[in-house]
Amino acid sequence: MEPNARKLIQSFANLKRALDRLEEALHEDQGNSLIVDGTIQRFEFTFEIYWKTLKRLLAWEGIETKTPRETLKEAYQAGWLTNEQAWLQMLKDRNTTSYAYDEEIARQILQHINQYFPEFKSTFQQLKQDYVNELDANE
Repeated sequence: MEPNARKLIQSFANLKRALDRLEEALHEDQGNSLIVDGTIQRFEFTFEIYWKTLKRLLAWEGIETKTPRETLKEAYQAGWLTNEQAWLQMLKDRNTTSYAYDEEIARQILQHINQYFPEFKSTFQQLKQDYVNELDANE
């Protein structure tokens, strides 16, 4: 079943808000453990919205996926992601932070998040440019 344009537009809006919140967290004092925890939480949330938005876009294009990994691989094949390894590492980091907490690992993942953010942002801008006008026309 093909997702409708309204759901995709809402996915883009949710993703934009999540990216803005993550960016806000990245500008805070990363020496503060509460900020570290909050930033990681925002990263997890942003990543979840991202892969689900990509899954909806793939479905819009007639490609069905089930898992985050499968979705990322198909999105890369579609040319939407420029750095497949970075996105797969994001998935690994999201999984690591979701199931266990270790201060040293949290600090490493925070460093990764700072590196991932430009990829998040540029991918969003490209997808928005490619799809939002098309989706608005189909609504």
